[in-house]
Amino acid sequence: MTAQSPERPSDRPAPADWWRGAVIHQIYPRSYADTDGDGVGDLAGITDHLDHIASLGVDAVWISPFFTSPMKDFGYDVADYCDVDPVFGTLADFDRLIDKAHGLGLRIITDLVLAHTSDQHAWFRDSRQARTGPKADWYVWAEAKADGSPPNNWQSVFAGPAWTWDARRGQYYLHNFLPEQPQLNLHNVAVQDALLDAARFWLDRGVDGFRFDAINFAMHDPLLRDNPPAAPGGKRTRPFDFQSRVHNQSQPQIPDFLARVRALMDEYPGRFSVAEVVGEAAEAEMQAFTADDRRLNSAYGFAYLYADELTPELVRRANAAWDGRPGQGWPSWAFSNHDAPRAVSRWRQGRDPDRFARMAMLLLMCLRGNVFLYQGEELGLPQGDVPFDRLVDPEAIANWPETLGRDGARTPMPWRADAPHAGFSIAEPWLPVDPRHPPLAVDRQEADRSSILHLTRRLIAFRKTEPALRLGDLRMLDAPDPILAFERAWGGEVLTCVFNLGHETGTWRPIGGFALLESVNLDGPAPERLPSLSGLIGRRLAI
Repeated sequence: MTAQSPERPSDRPAPADWWRGAVIHQIYPRSYADTDGDGVGDLAGITDHLDHIASLGVDAVWISPFFTSPMKDFGYDVADYCDVDPVFGTLADFDRLIDKAHGLGLRIITDLVLAHTSDQHAWFRDSRQARTGPKADWYVWAEAKADGSPPNNWQSVFAGPAWTWDARRGQYYLHNFLPEQPQLNLHNVAVQDALLDAARFWLDRGVDGFRFDAINFAMHDPLLRDNPPAAPGGKRTRPFDFQSRVHNQSQPQIPDFLARVRALMDEYPGRFSVAEVVGEAAEAEMQAFTADDRRLNSAYGFAYLYADELTPELVRRANAAWDGRPGQGWPSWAFSNHDAPRAVSRWRQGRDPDRFARMAMLLLMCLRGNVFLYQGEELGLPQGDVPFDRLVDPEAIANWPETLGRDGARTPMPWRADAPHAGFSIAEPWLPVDPRHPPLAVDRQEADRSSILHLTRRLIAFRKTEPALRLGDLRMLDAPDPILAFERAWGGEVLTCVFNLGHETGTWRPIGGFALLESVNLDGPAPERLPSLSGLIGRRLAI
């Protein structure tokens, strides 16, 4: 039997669609690299390490917020959309980062937070002064009930009511997150215009795209109706979890606003837009926010990020809705990010972390959609251990010890195993370096050709050479749990991807001819025997 060379469409997407099937590396700038010795990462630190990022073979870099901010939520509380916070550097530093990235063939994507600002933003300072004025209606204000209580029962994500009293206006203002993050009123077209102007500012500086943070929180029910109780079941660690959030998020007018965003971005060819969508209606919203090629390009879901266990059913469910039908957008997937505990710690269930990290990396590179790879994931980092007295994340502090919080996913990047603070900074970092991380540092893994760092490079390169993985359809195959099997097909070529997600050795037998192309954690060349946490990719052979 010999492999047949199928006729296939062009292996490379058109330049405007560079993002389709791309691998995008997320950088959390506070924790990447510190160049000025204050214990906090900065833009210059990212620039200094762009060669490392380029060596991974990724297509783009998504940088979490670096805008002017009082840092109550570490940059997601924006005080000035059009400047860099001094802790991260200057606009000139950002321009140097863009220039070097583009010179290395990397595109730069930034966060854009459109649902809320900081309470230190000039817009909010103006809005809270009086009930009349140019910006009086730029935020969500409402009267107290007759007894002085908040206007309705809405709860904030982090803890407690989503309303805070402001004596200046004699009204409550809405905040879906911290009280220091007042909600913008995007029903007001002037607010939309101002946010589009902020986006244009960065597009003009050469930004290649945006991730739109918490975009399904961008609008509220103007009638301020109470949220109904949540359906029974599910984990409840916050008052927020007790409600079905149908009125303080997920409003039907959001897609129309996103069409305005898309129209702006289409003025800049080759730019990429992705929505962050989380919540009980996330799947439907991801579809709505990306429909008909006139809204956003992609949507960033939490199907994996908030899952406690990696199972075949989870993968089937996450991919079921993204079947490529006409008018459908394009999904994006991540196993780890700055808002969720690292996948190695969430999912390994006592199994070897290195084996798990390798298998998870192969699986991630096989999914249909864009791949988001979080900093340190290429090193197989586990969730950092942050003691209570070092926590800074407001959600982790408020809900301790019921949630792992976000700090453990944000600990410093380990660059040099034997350097102080793993080479992240010469000063004590803003979060501690977990002692398990220096042995996994970049310099150690560079010197070890068998490391997960070298595996990550190989798998990204393999994904780039196989259009079936970047662009093809995904079809699930019948396999007994805990075996996960699916096919990726493009232009007549079919790749079969198989993983043992369980704790014991399993078996899987291909039908017909089969050439093994890539694998992790296999005991030998035969694909029939699948040890725990093994995975493989093979090409179907013609008879």
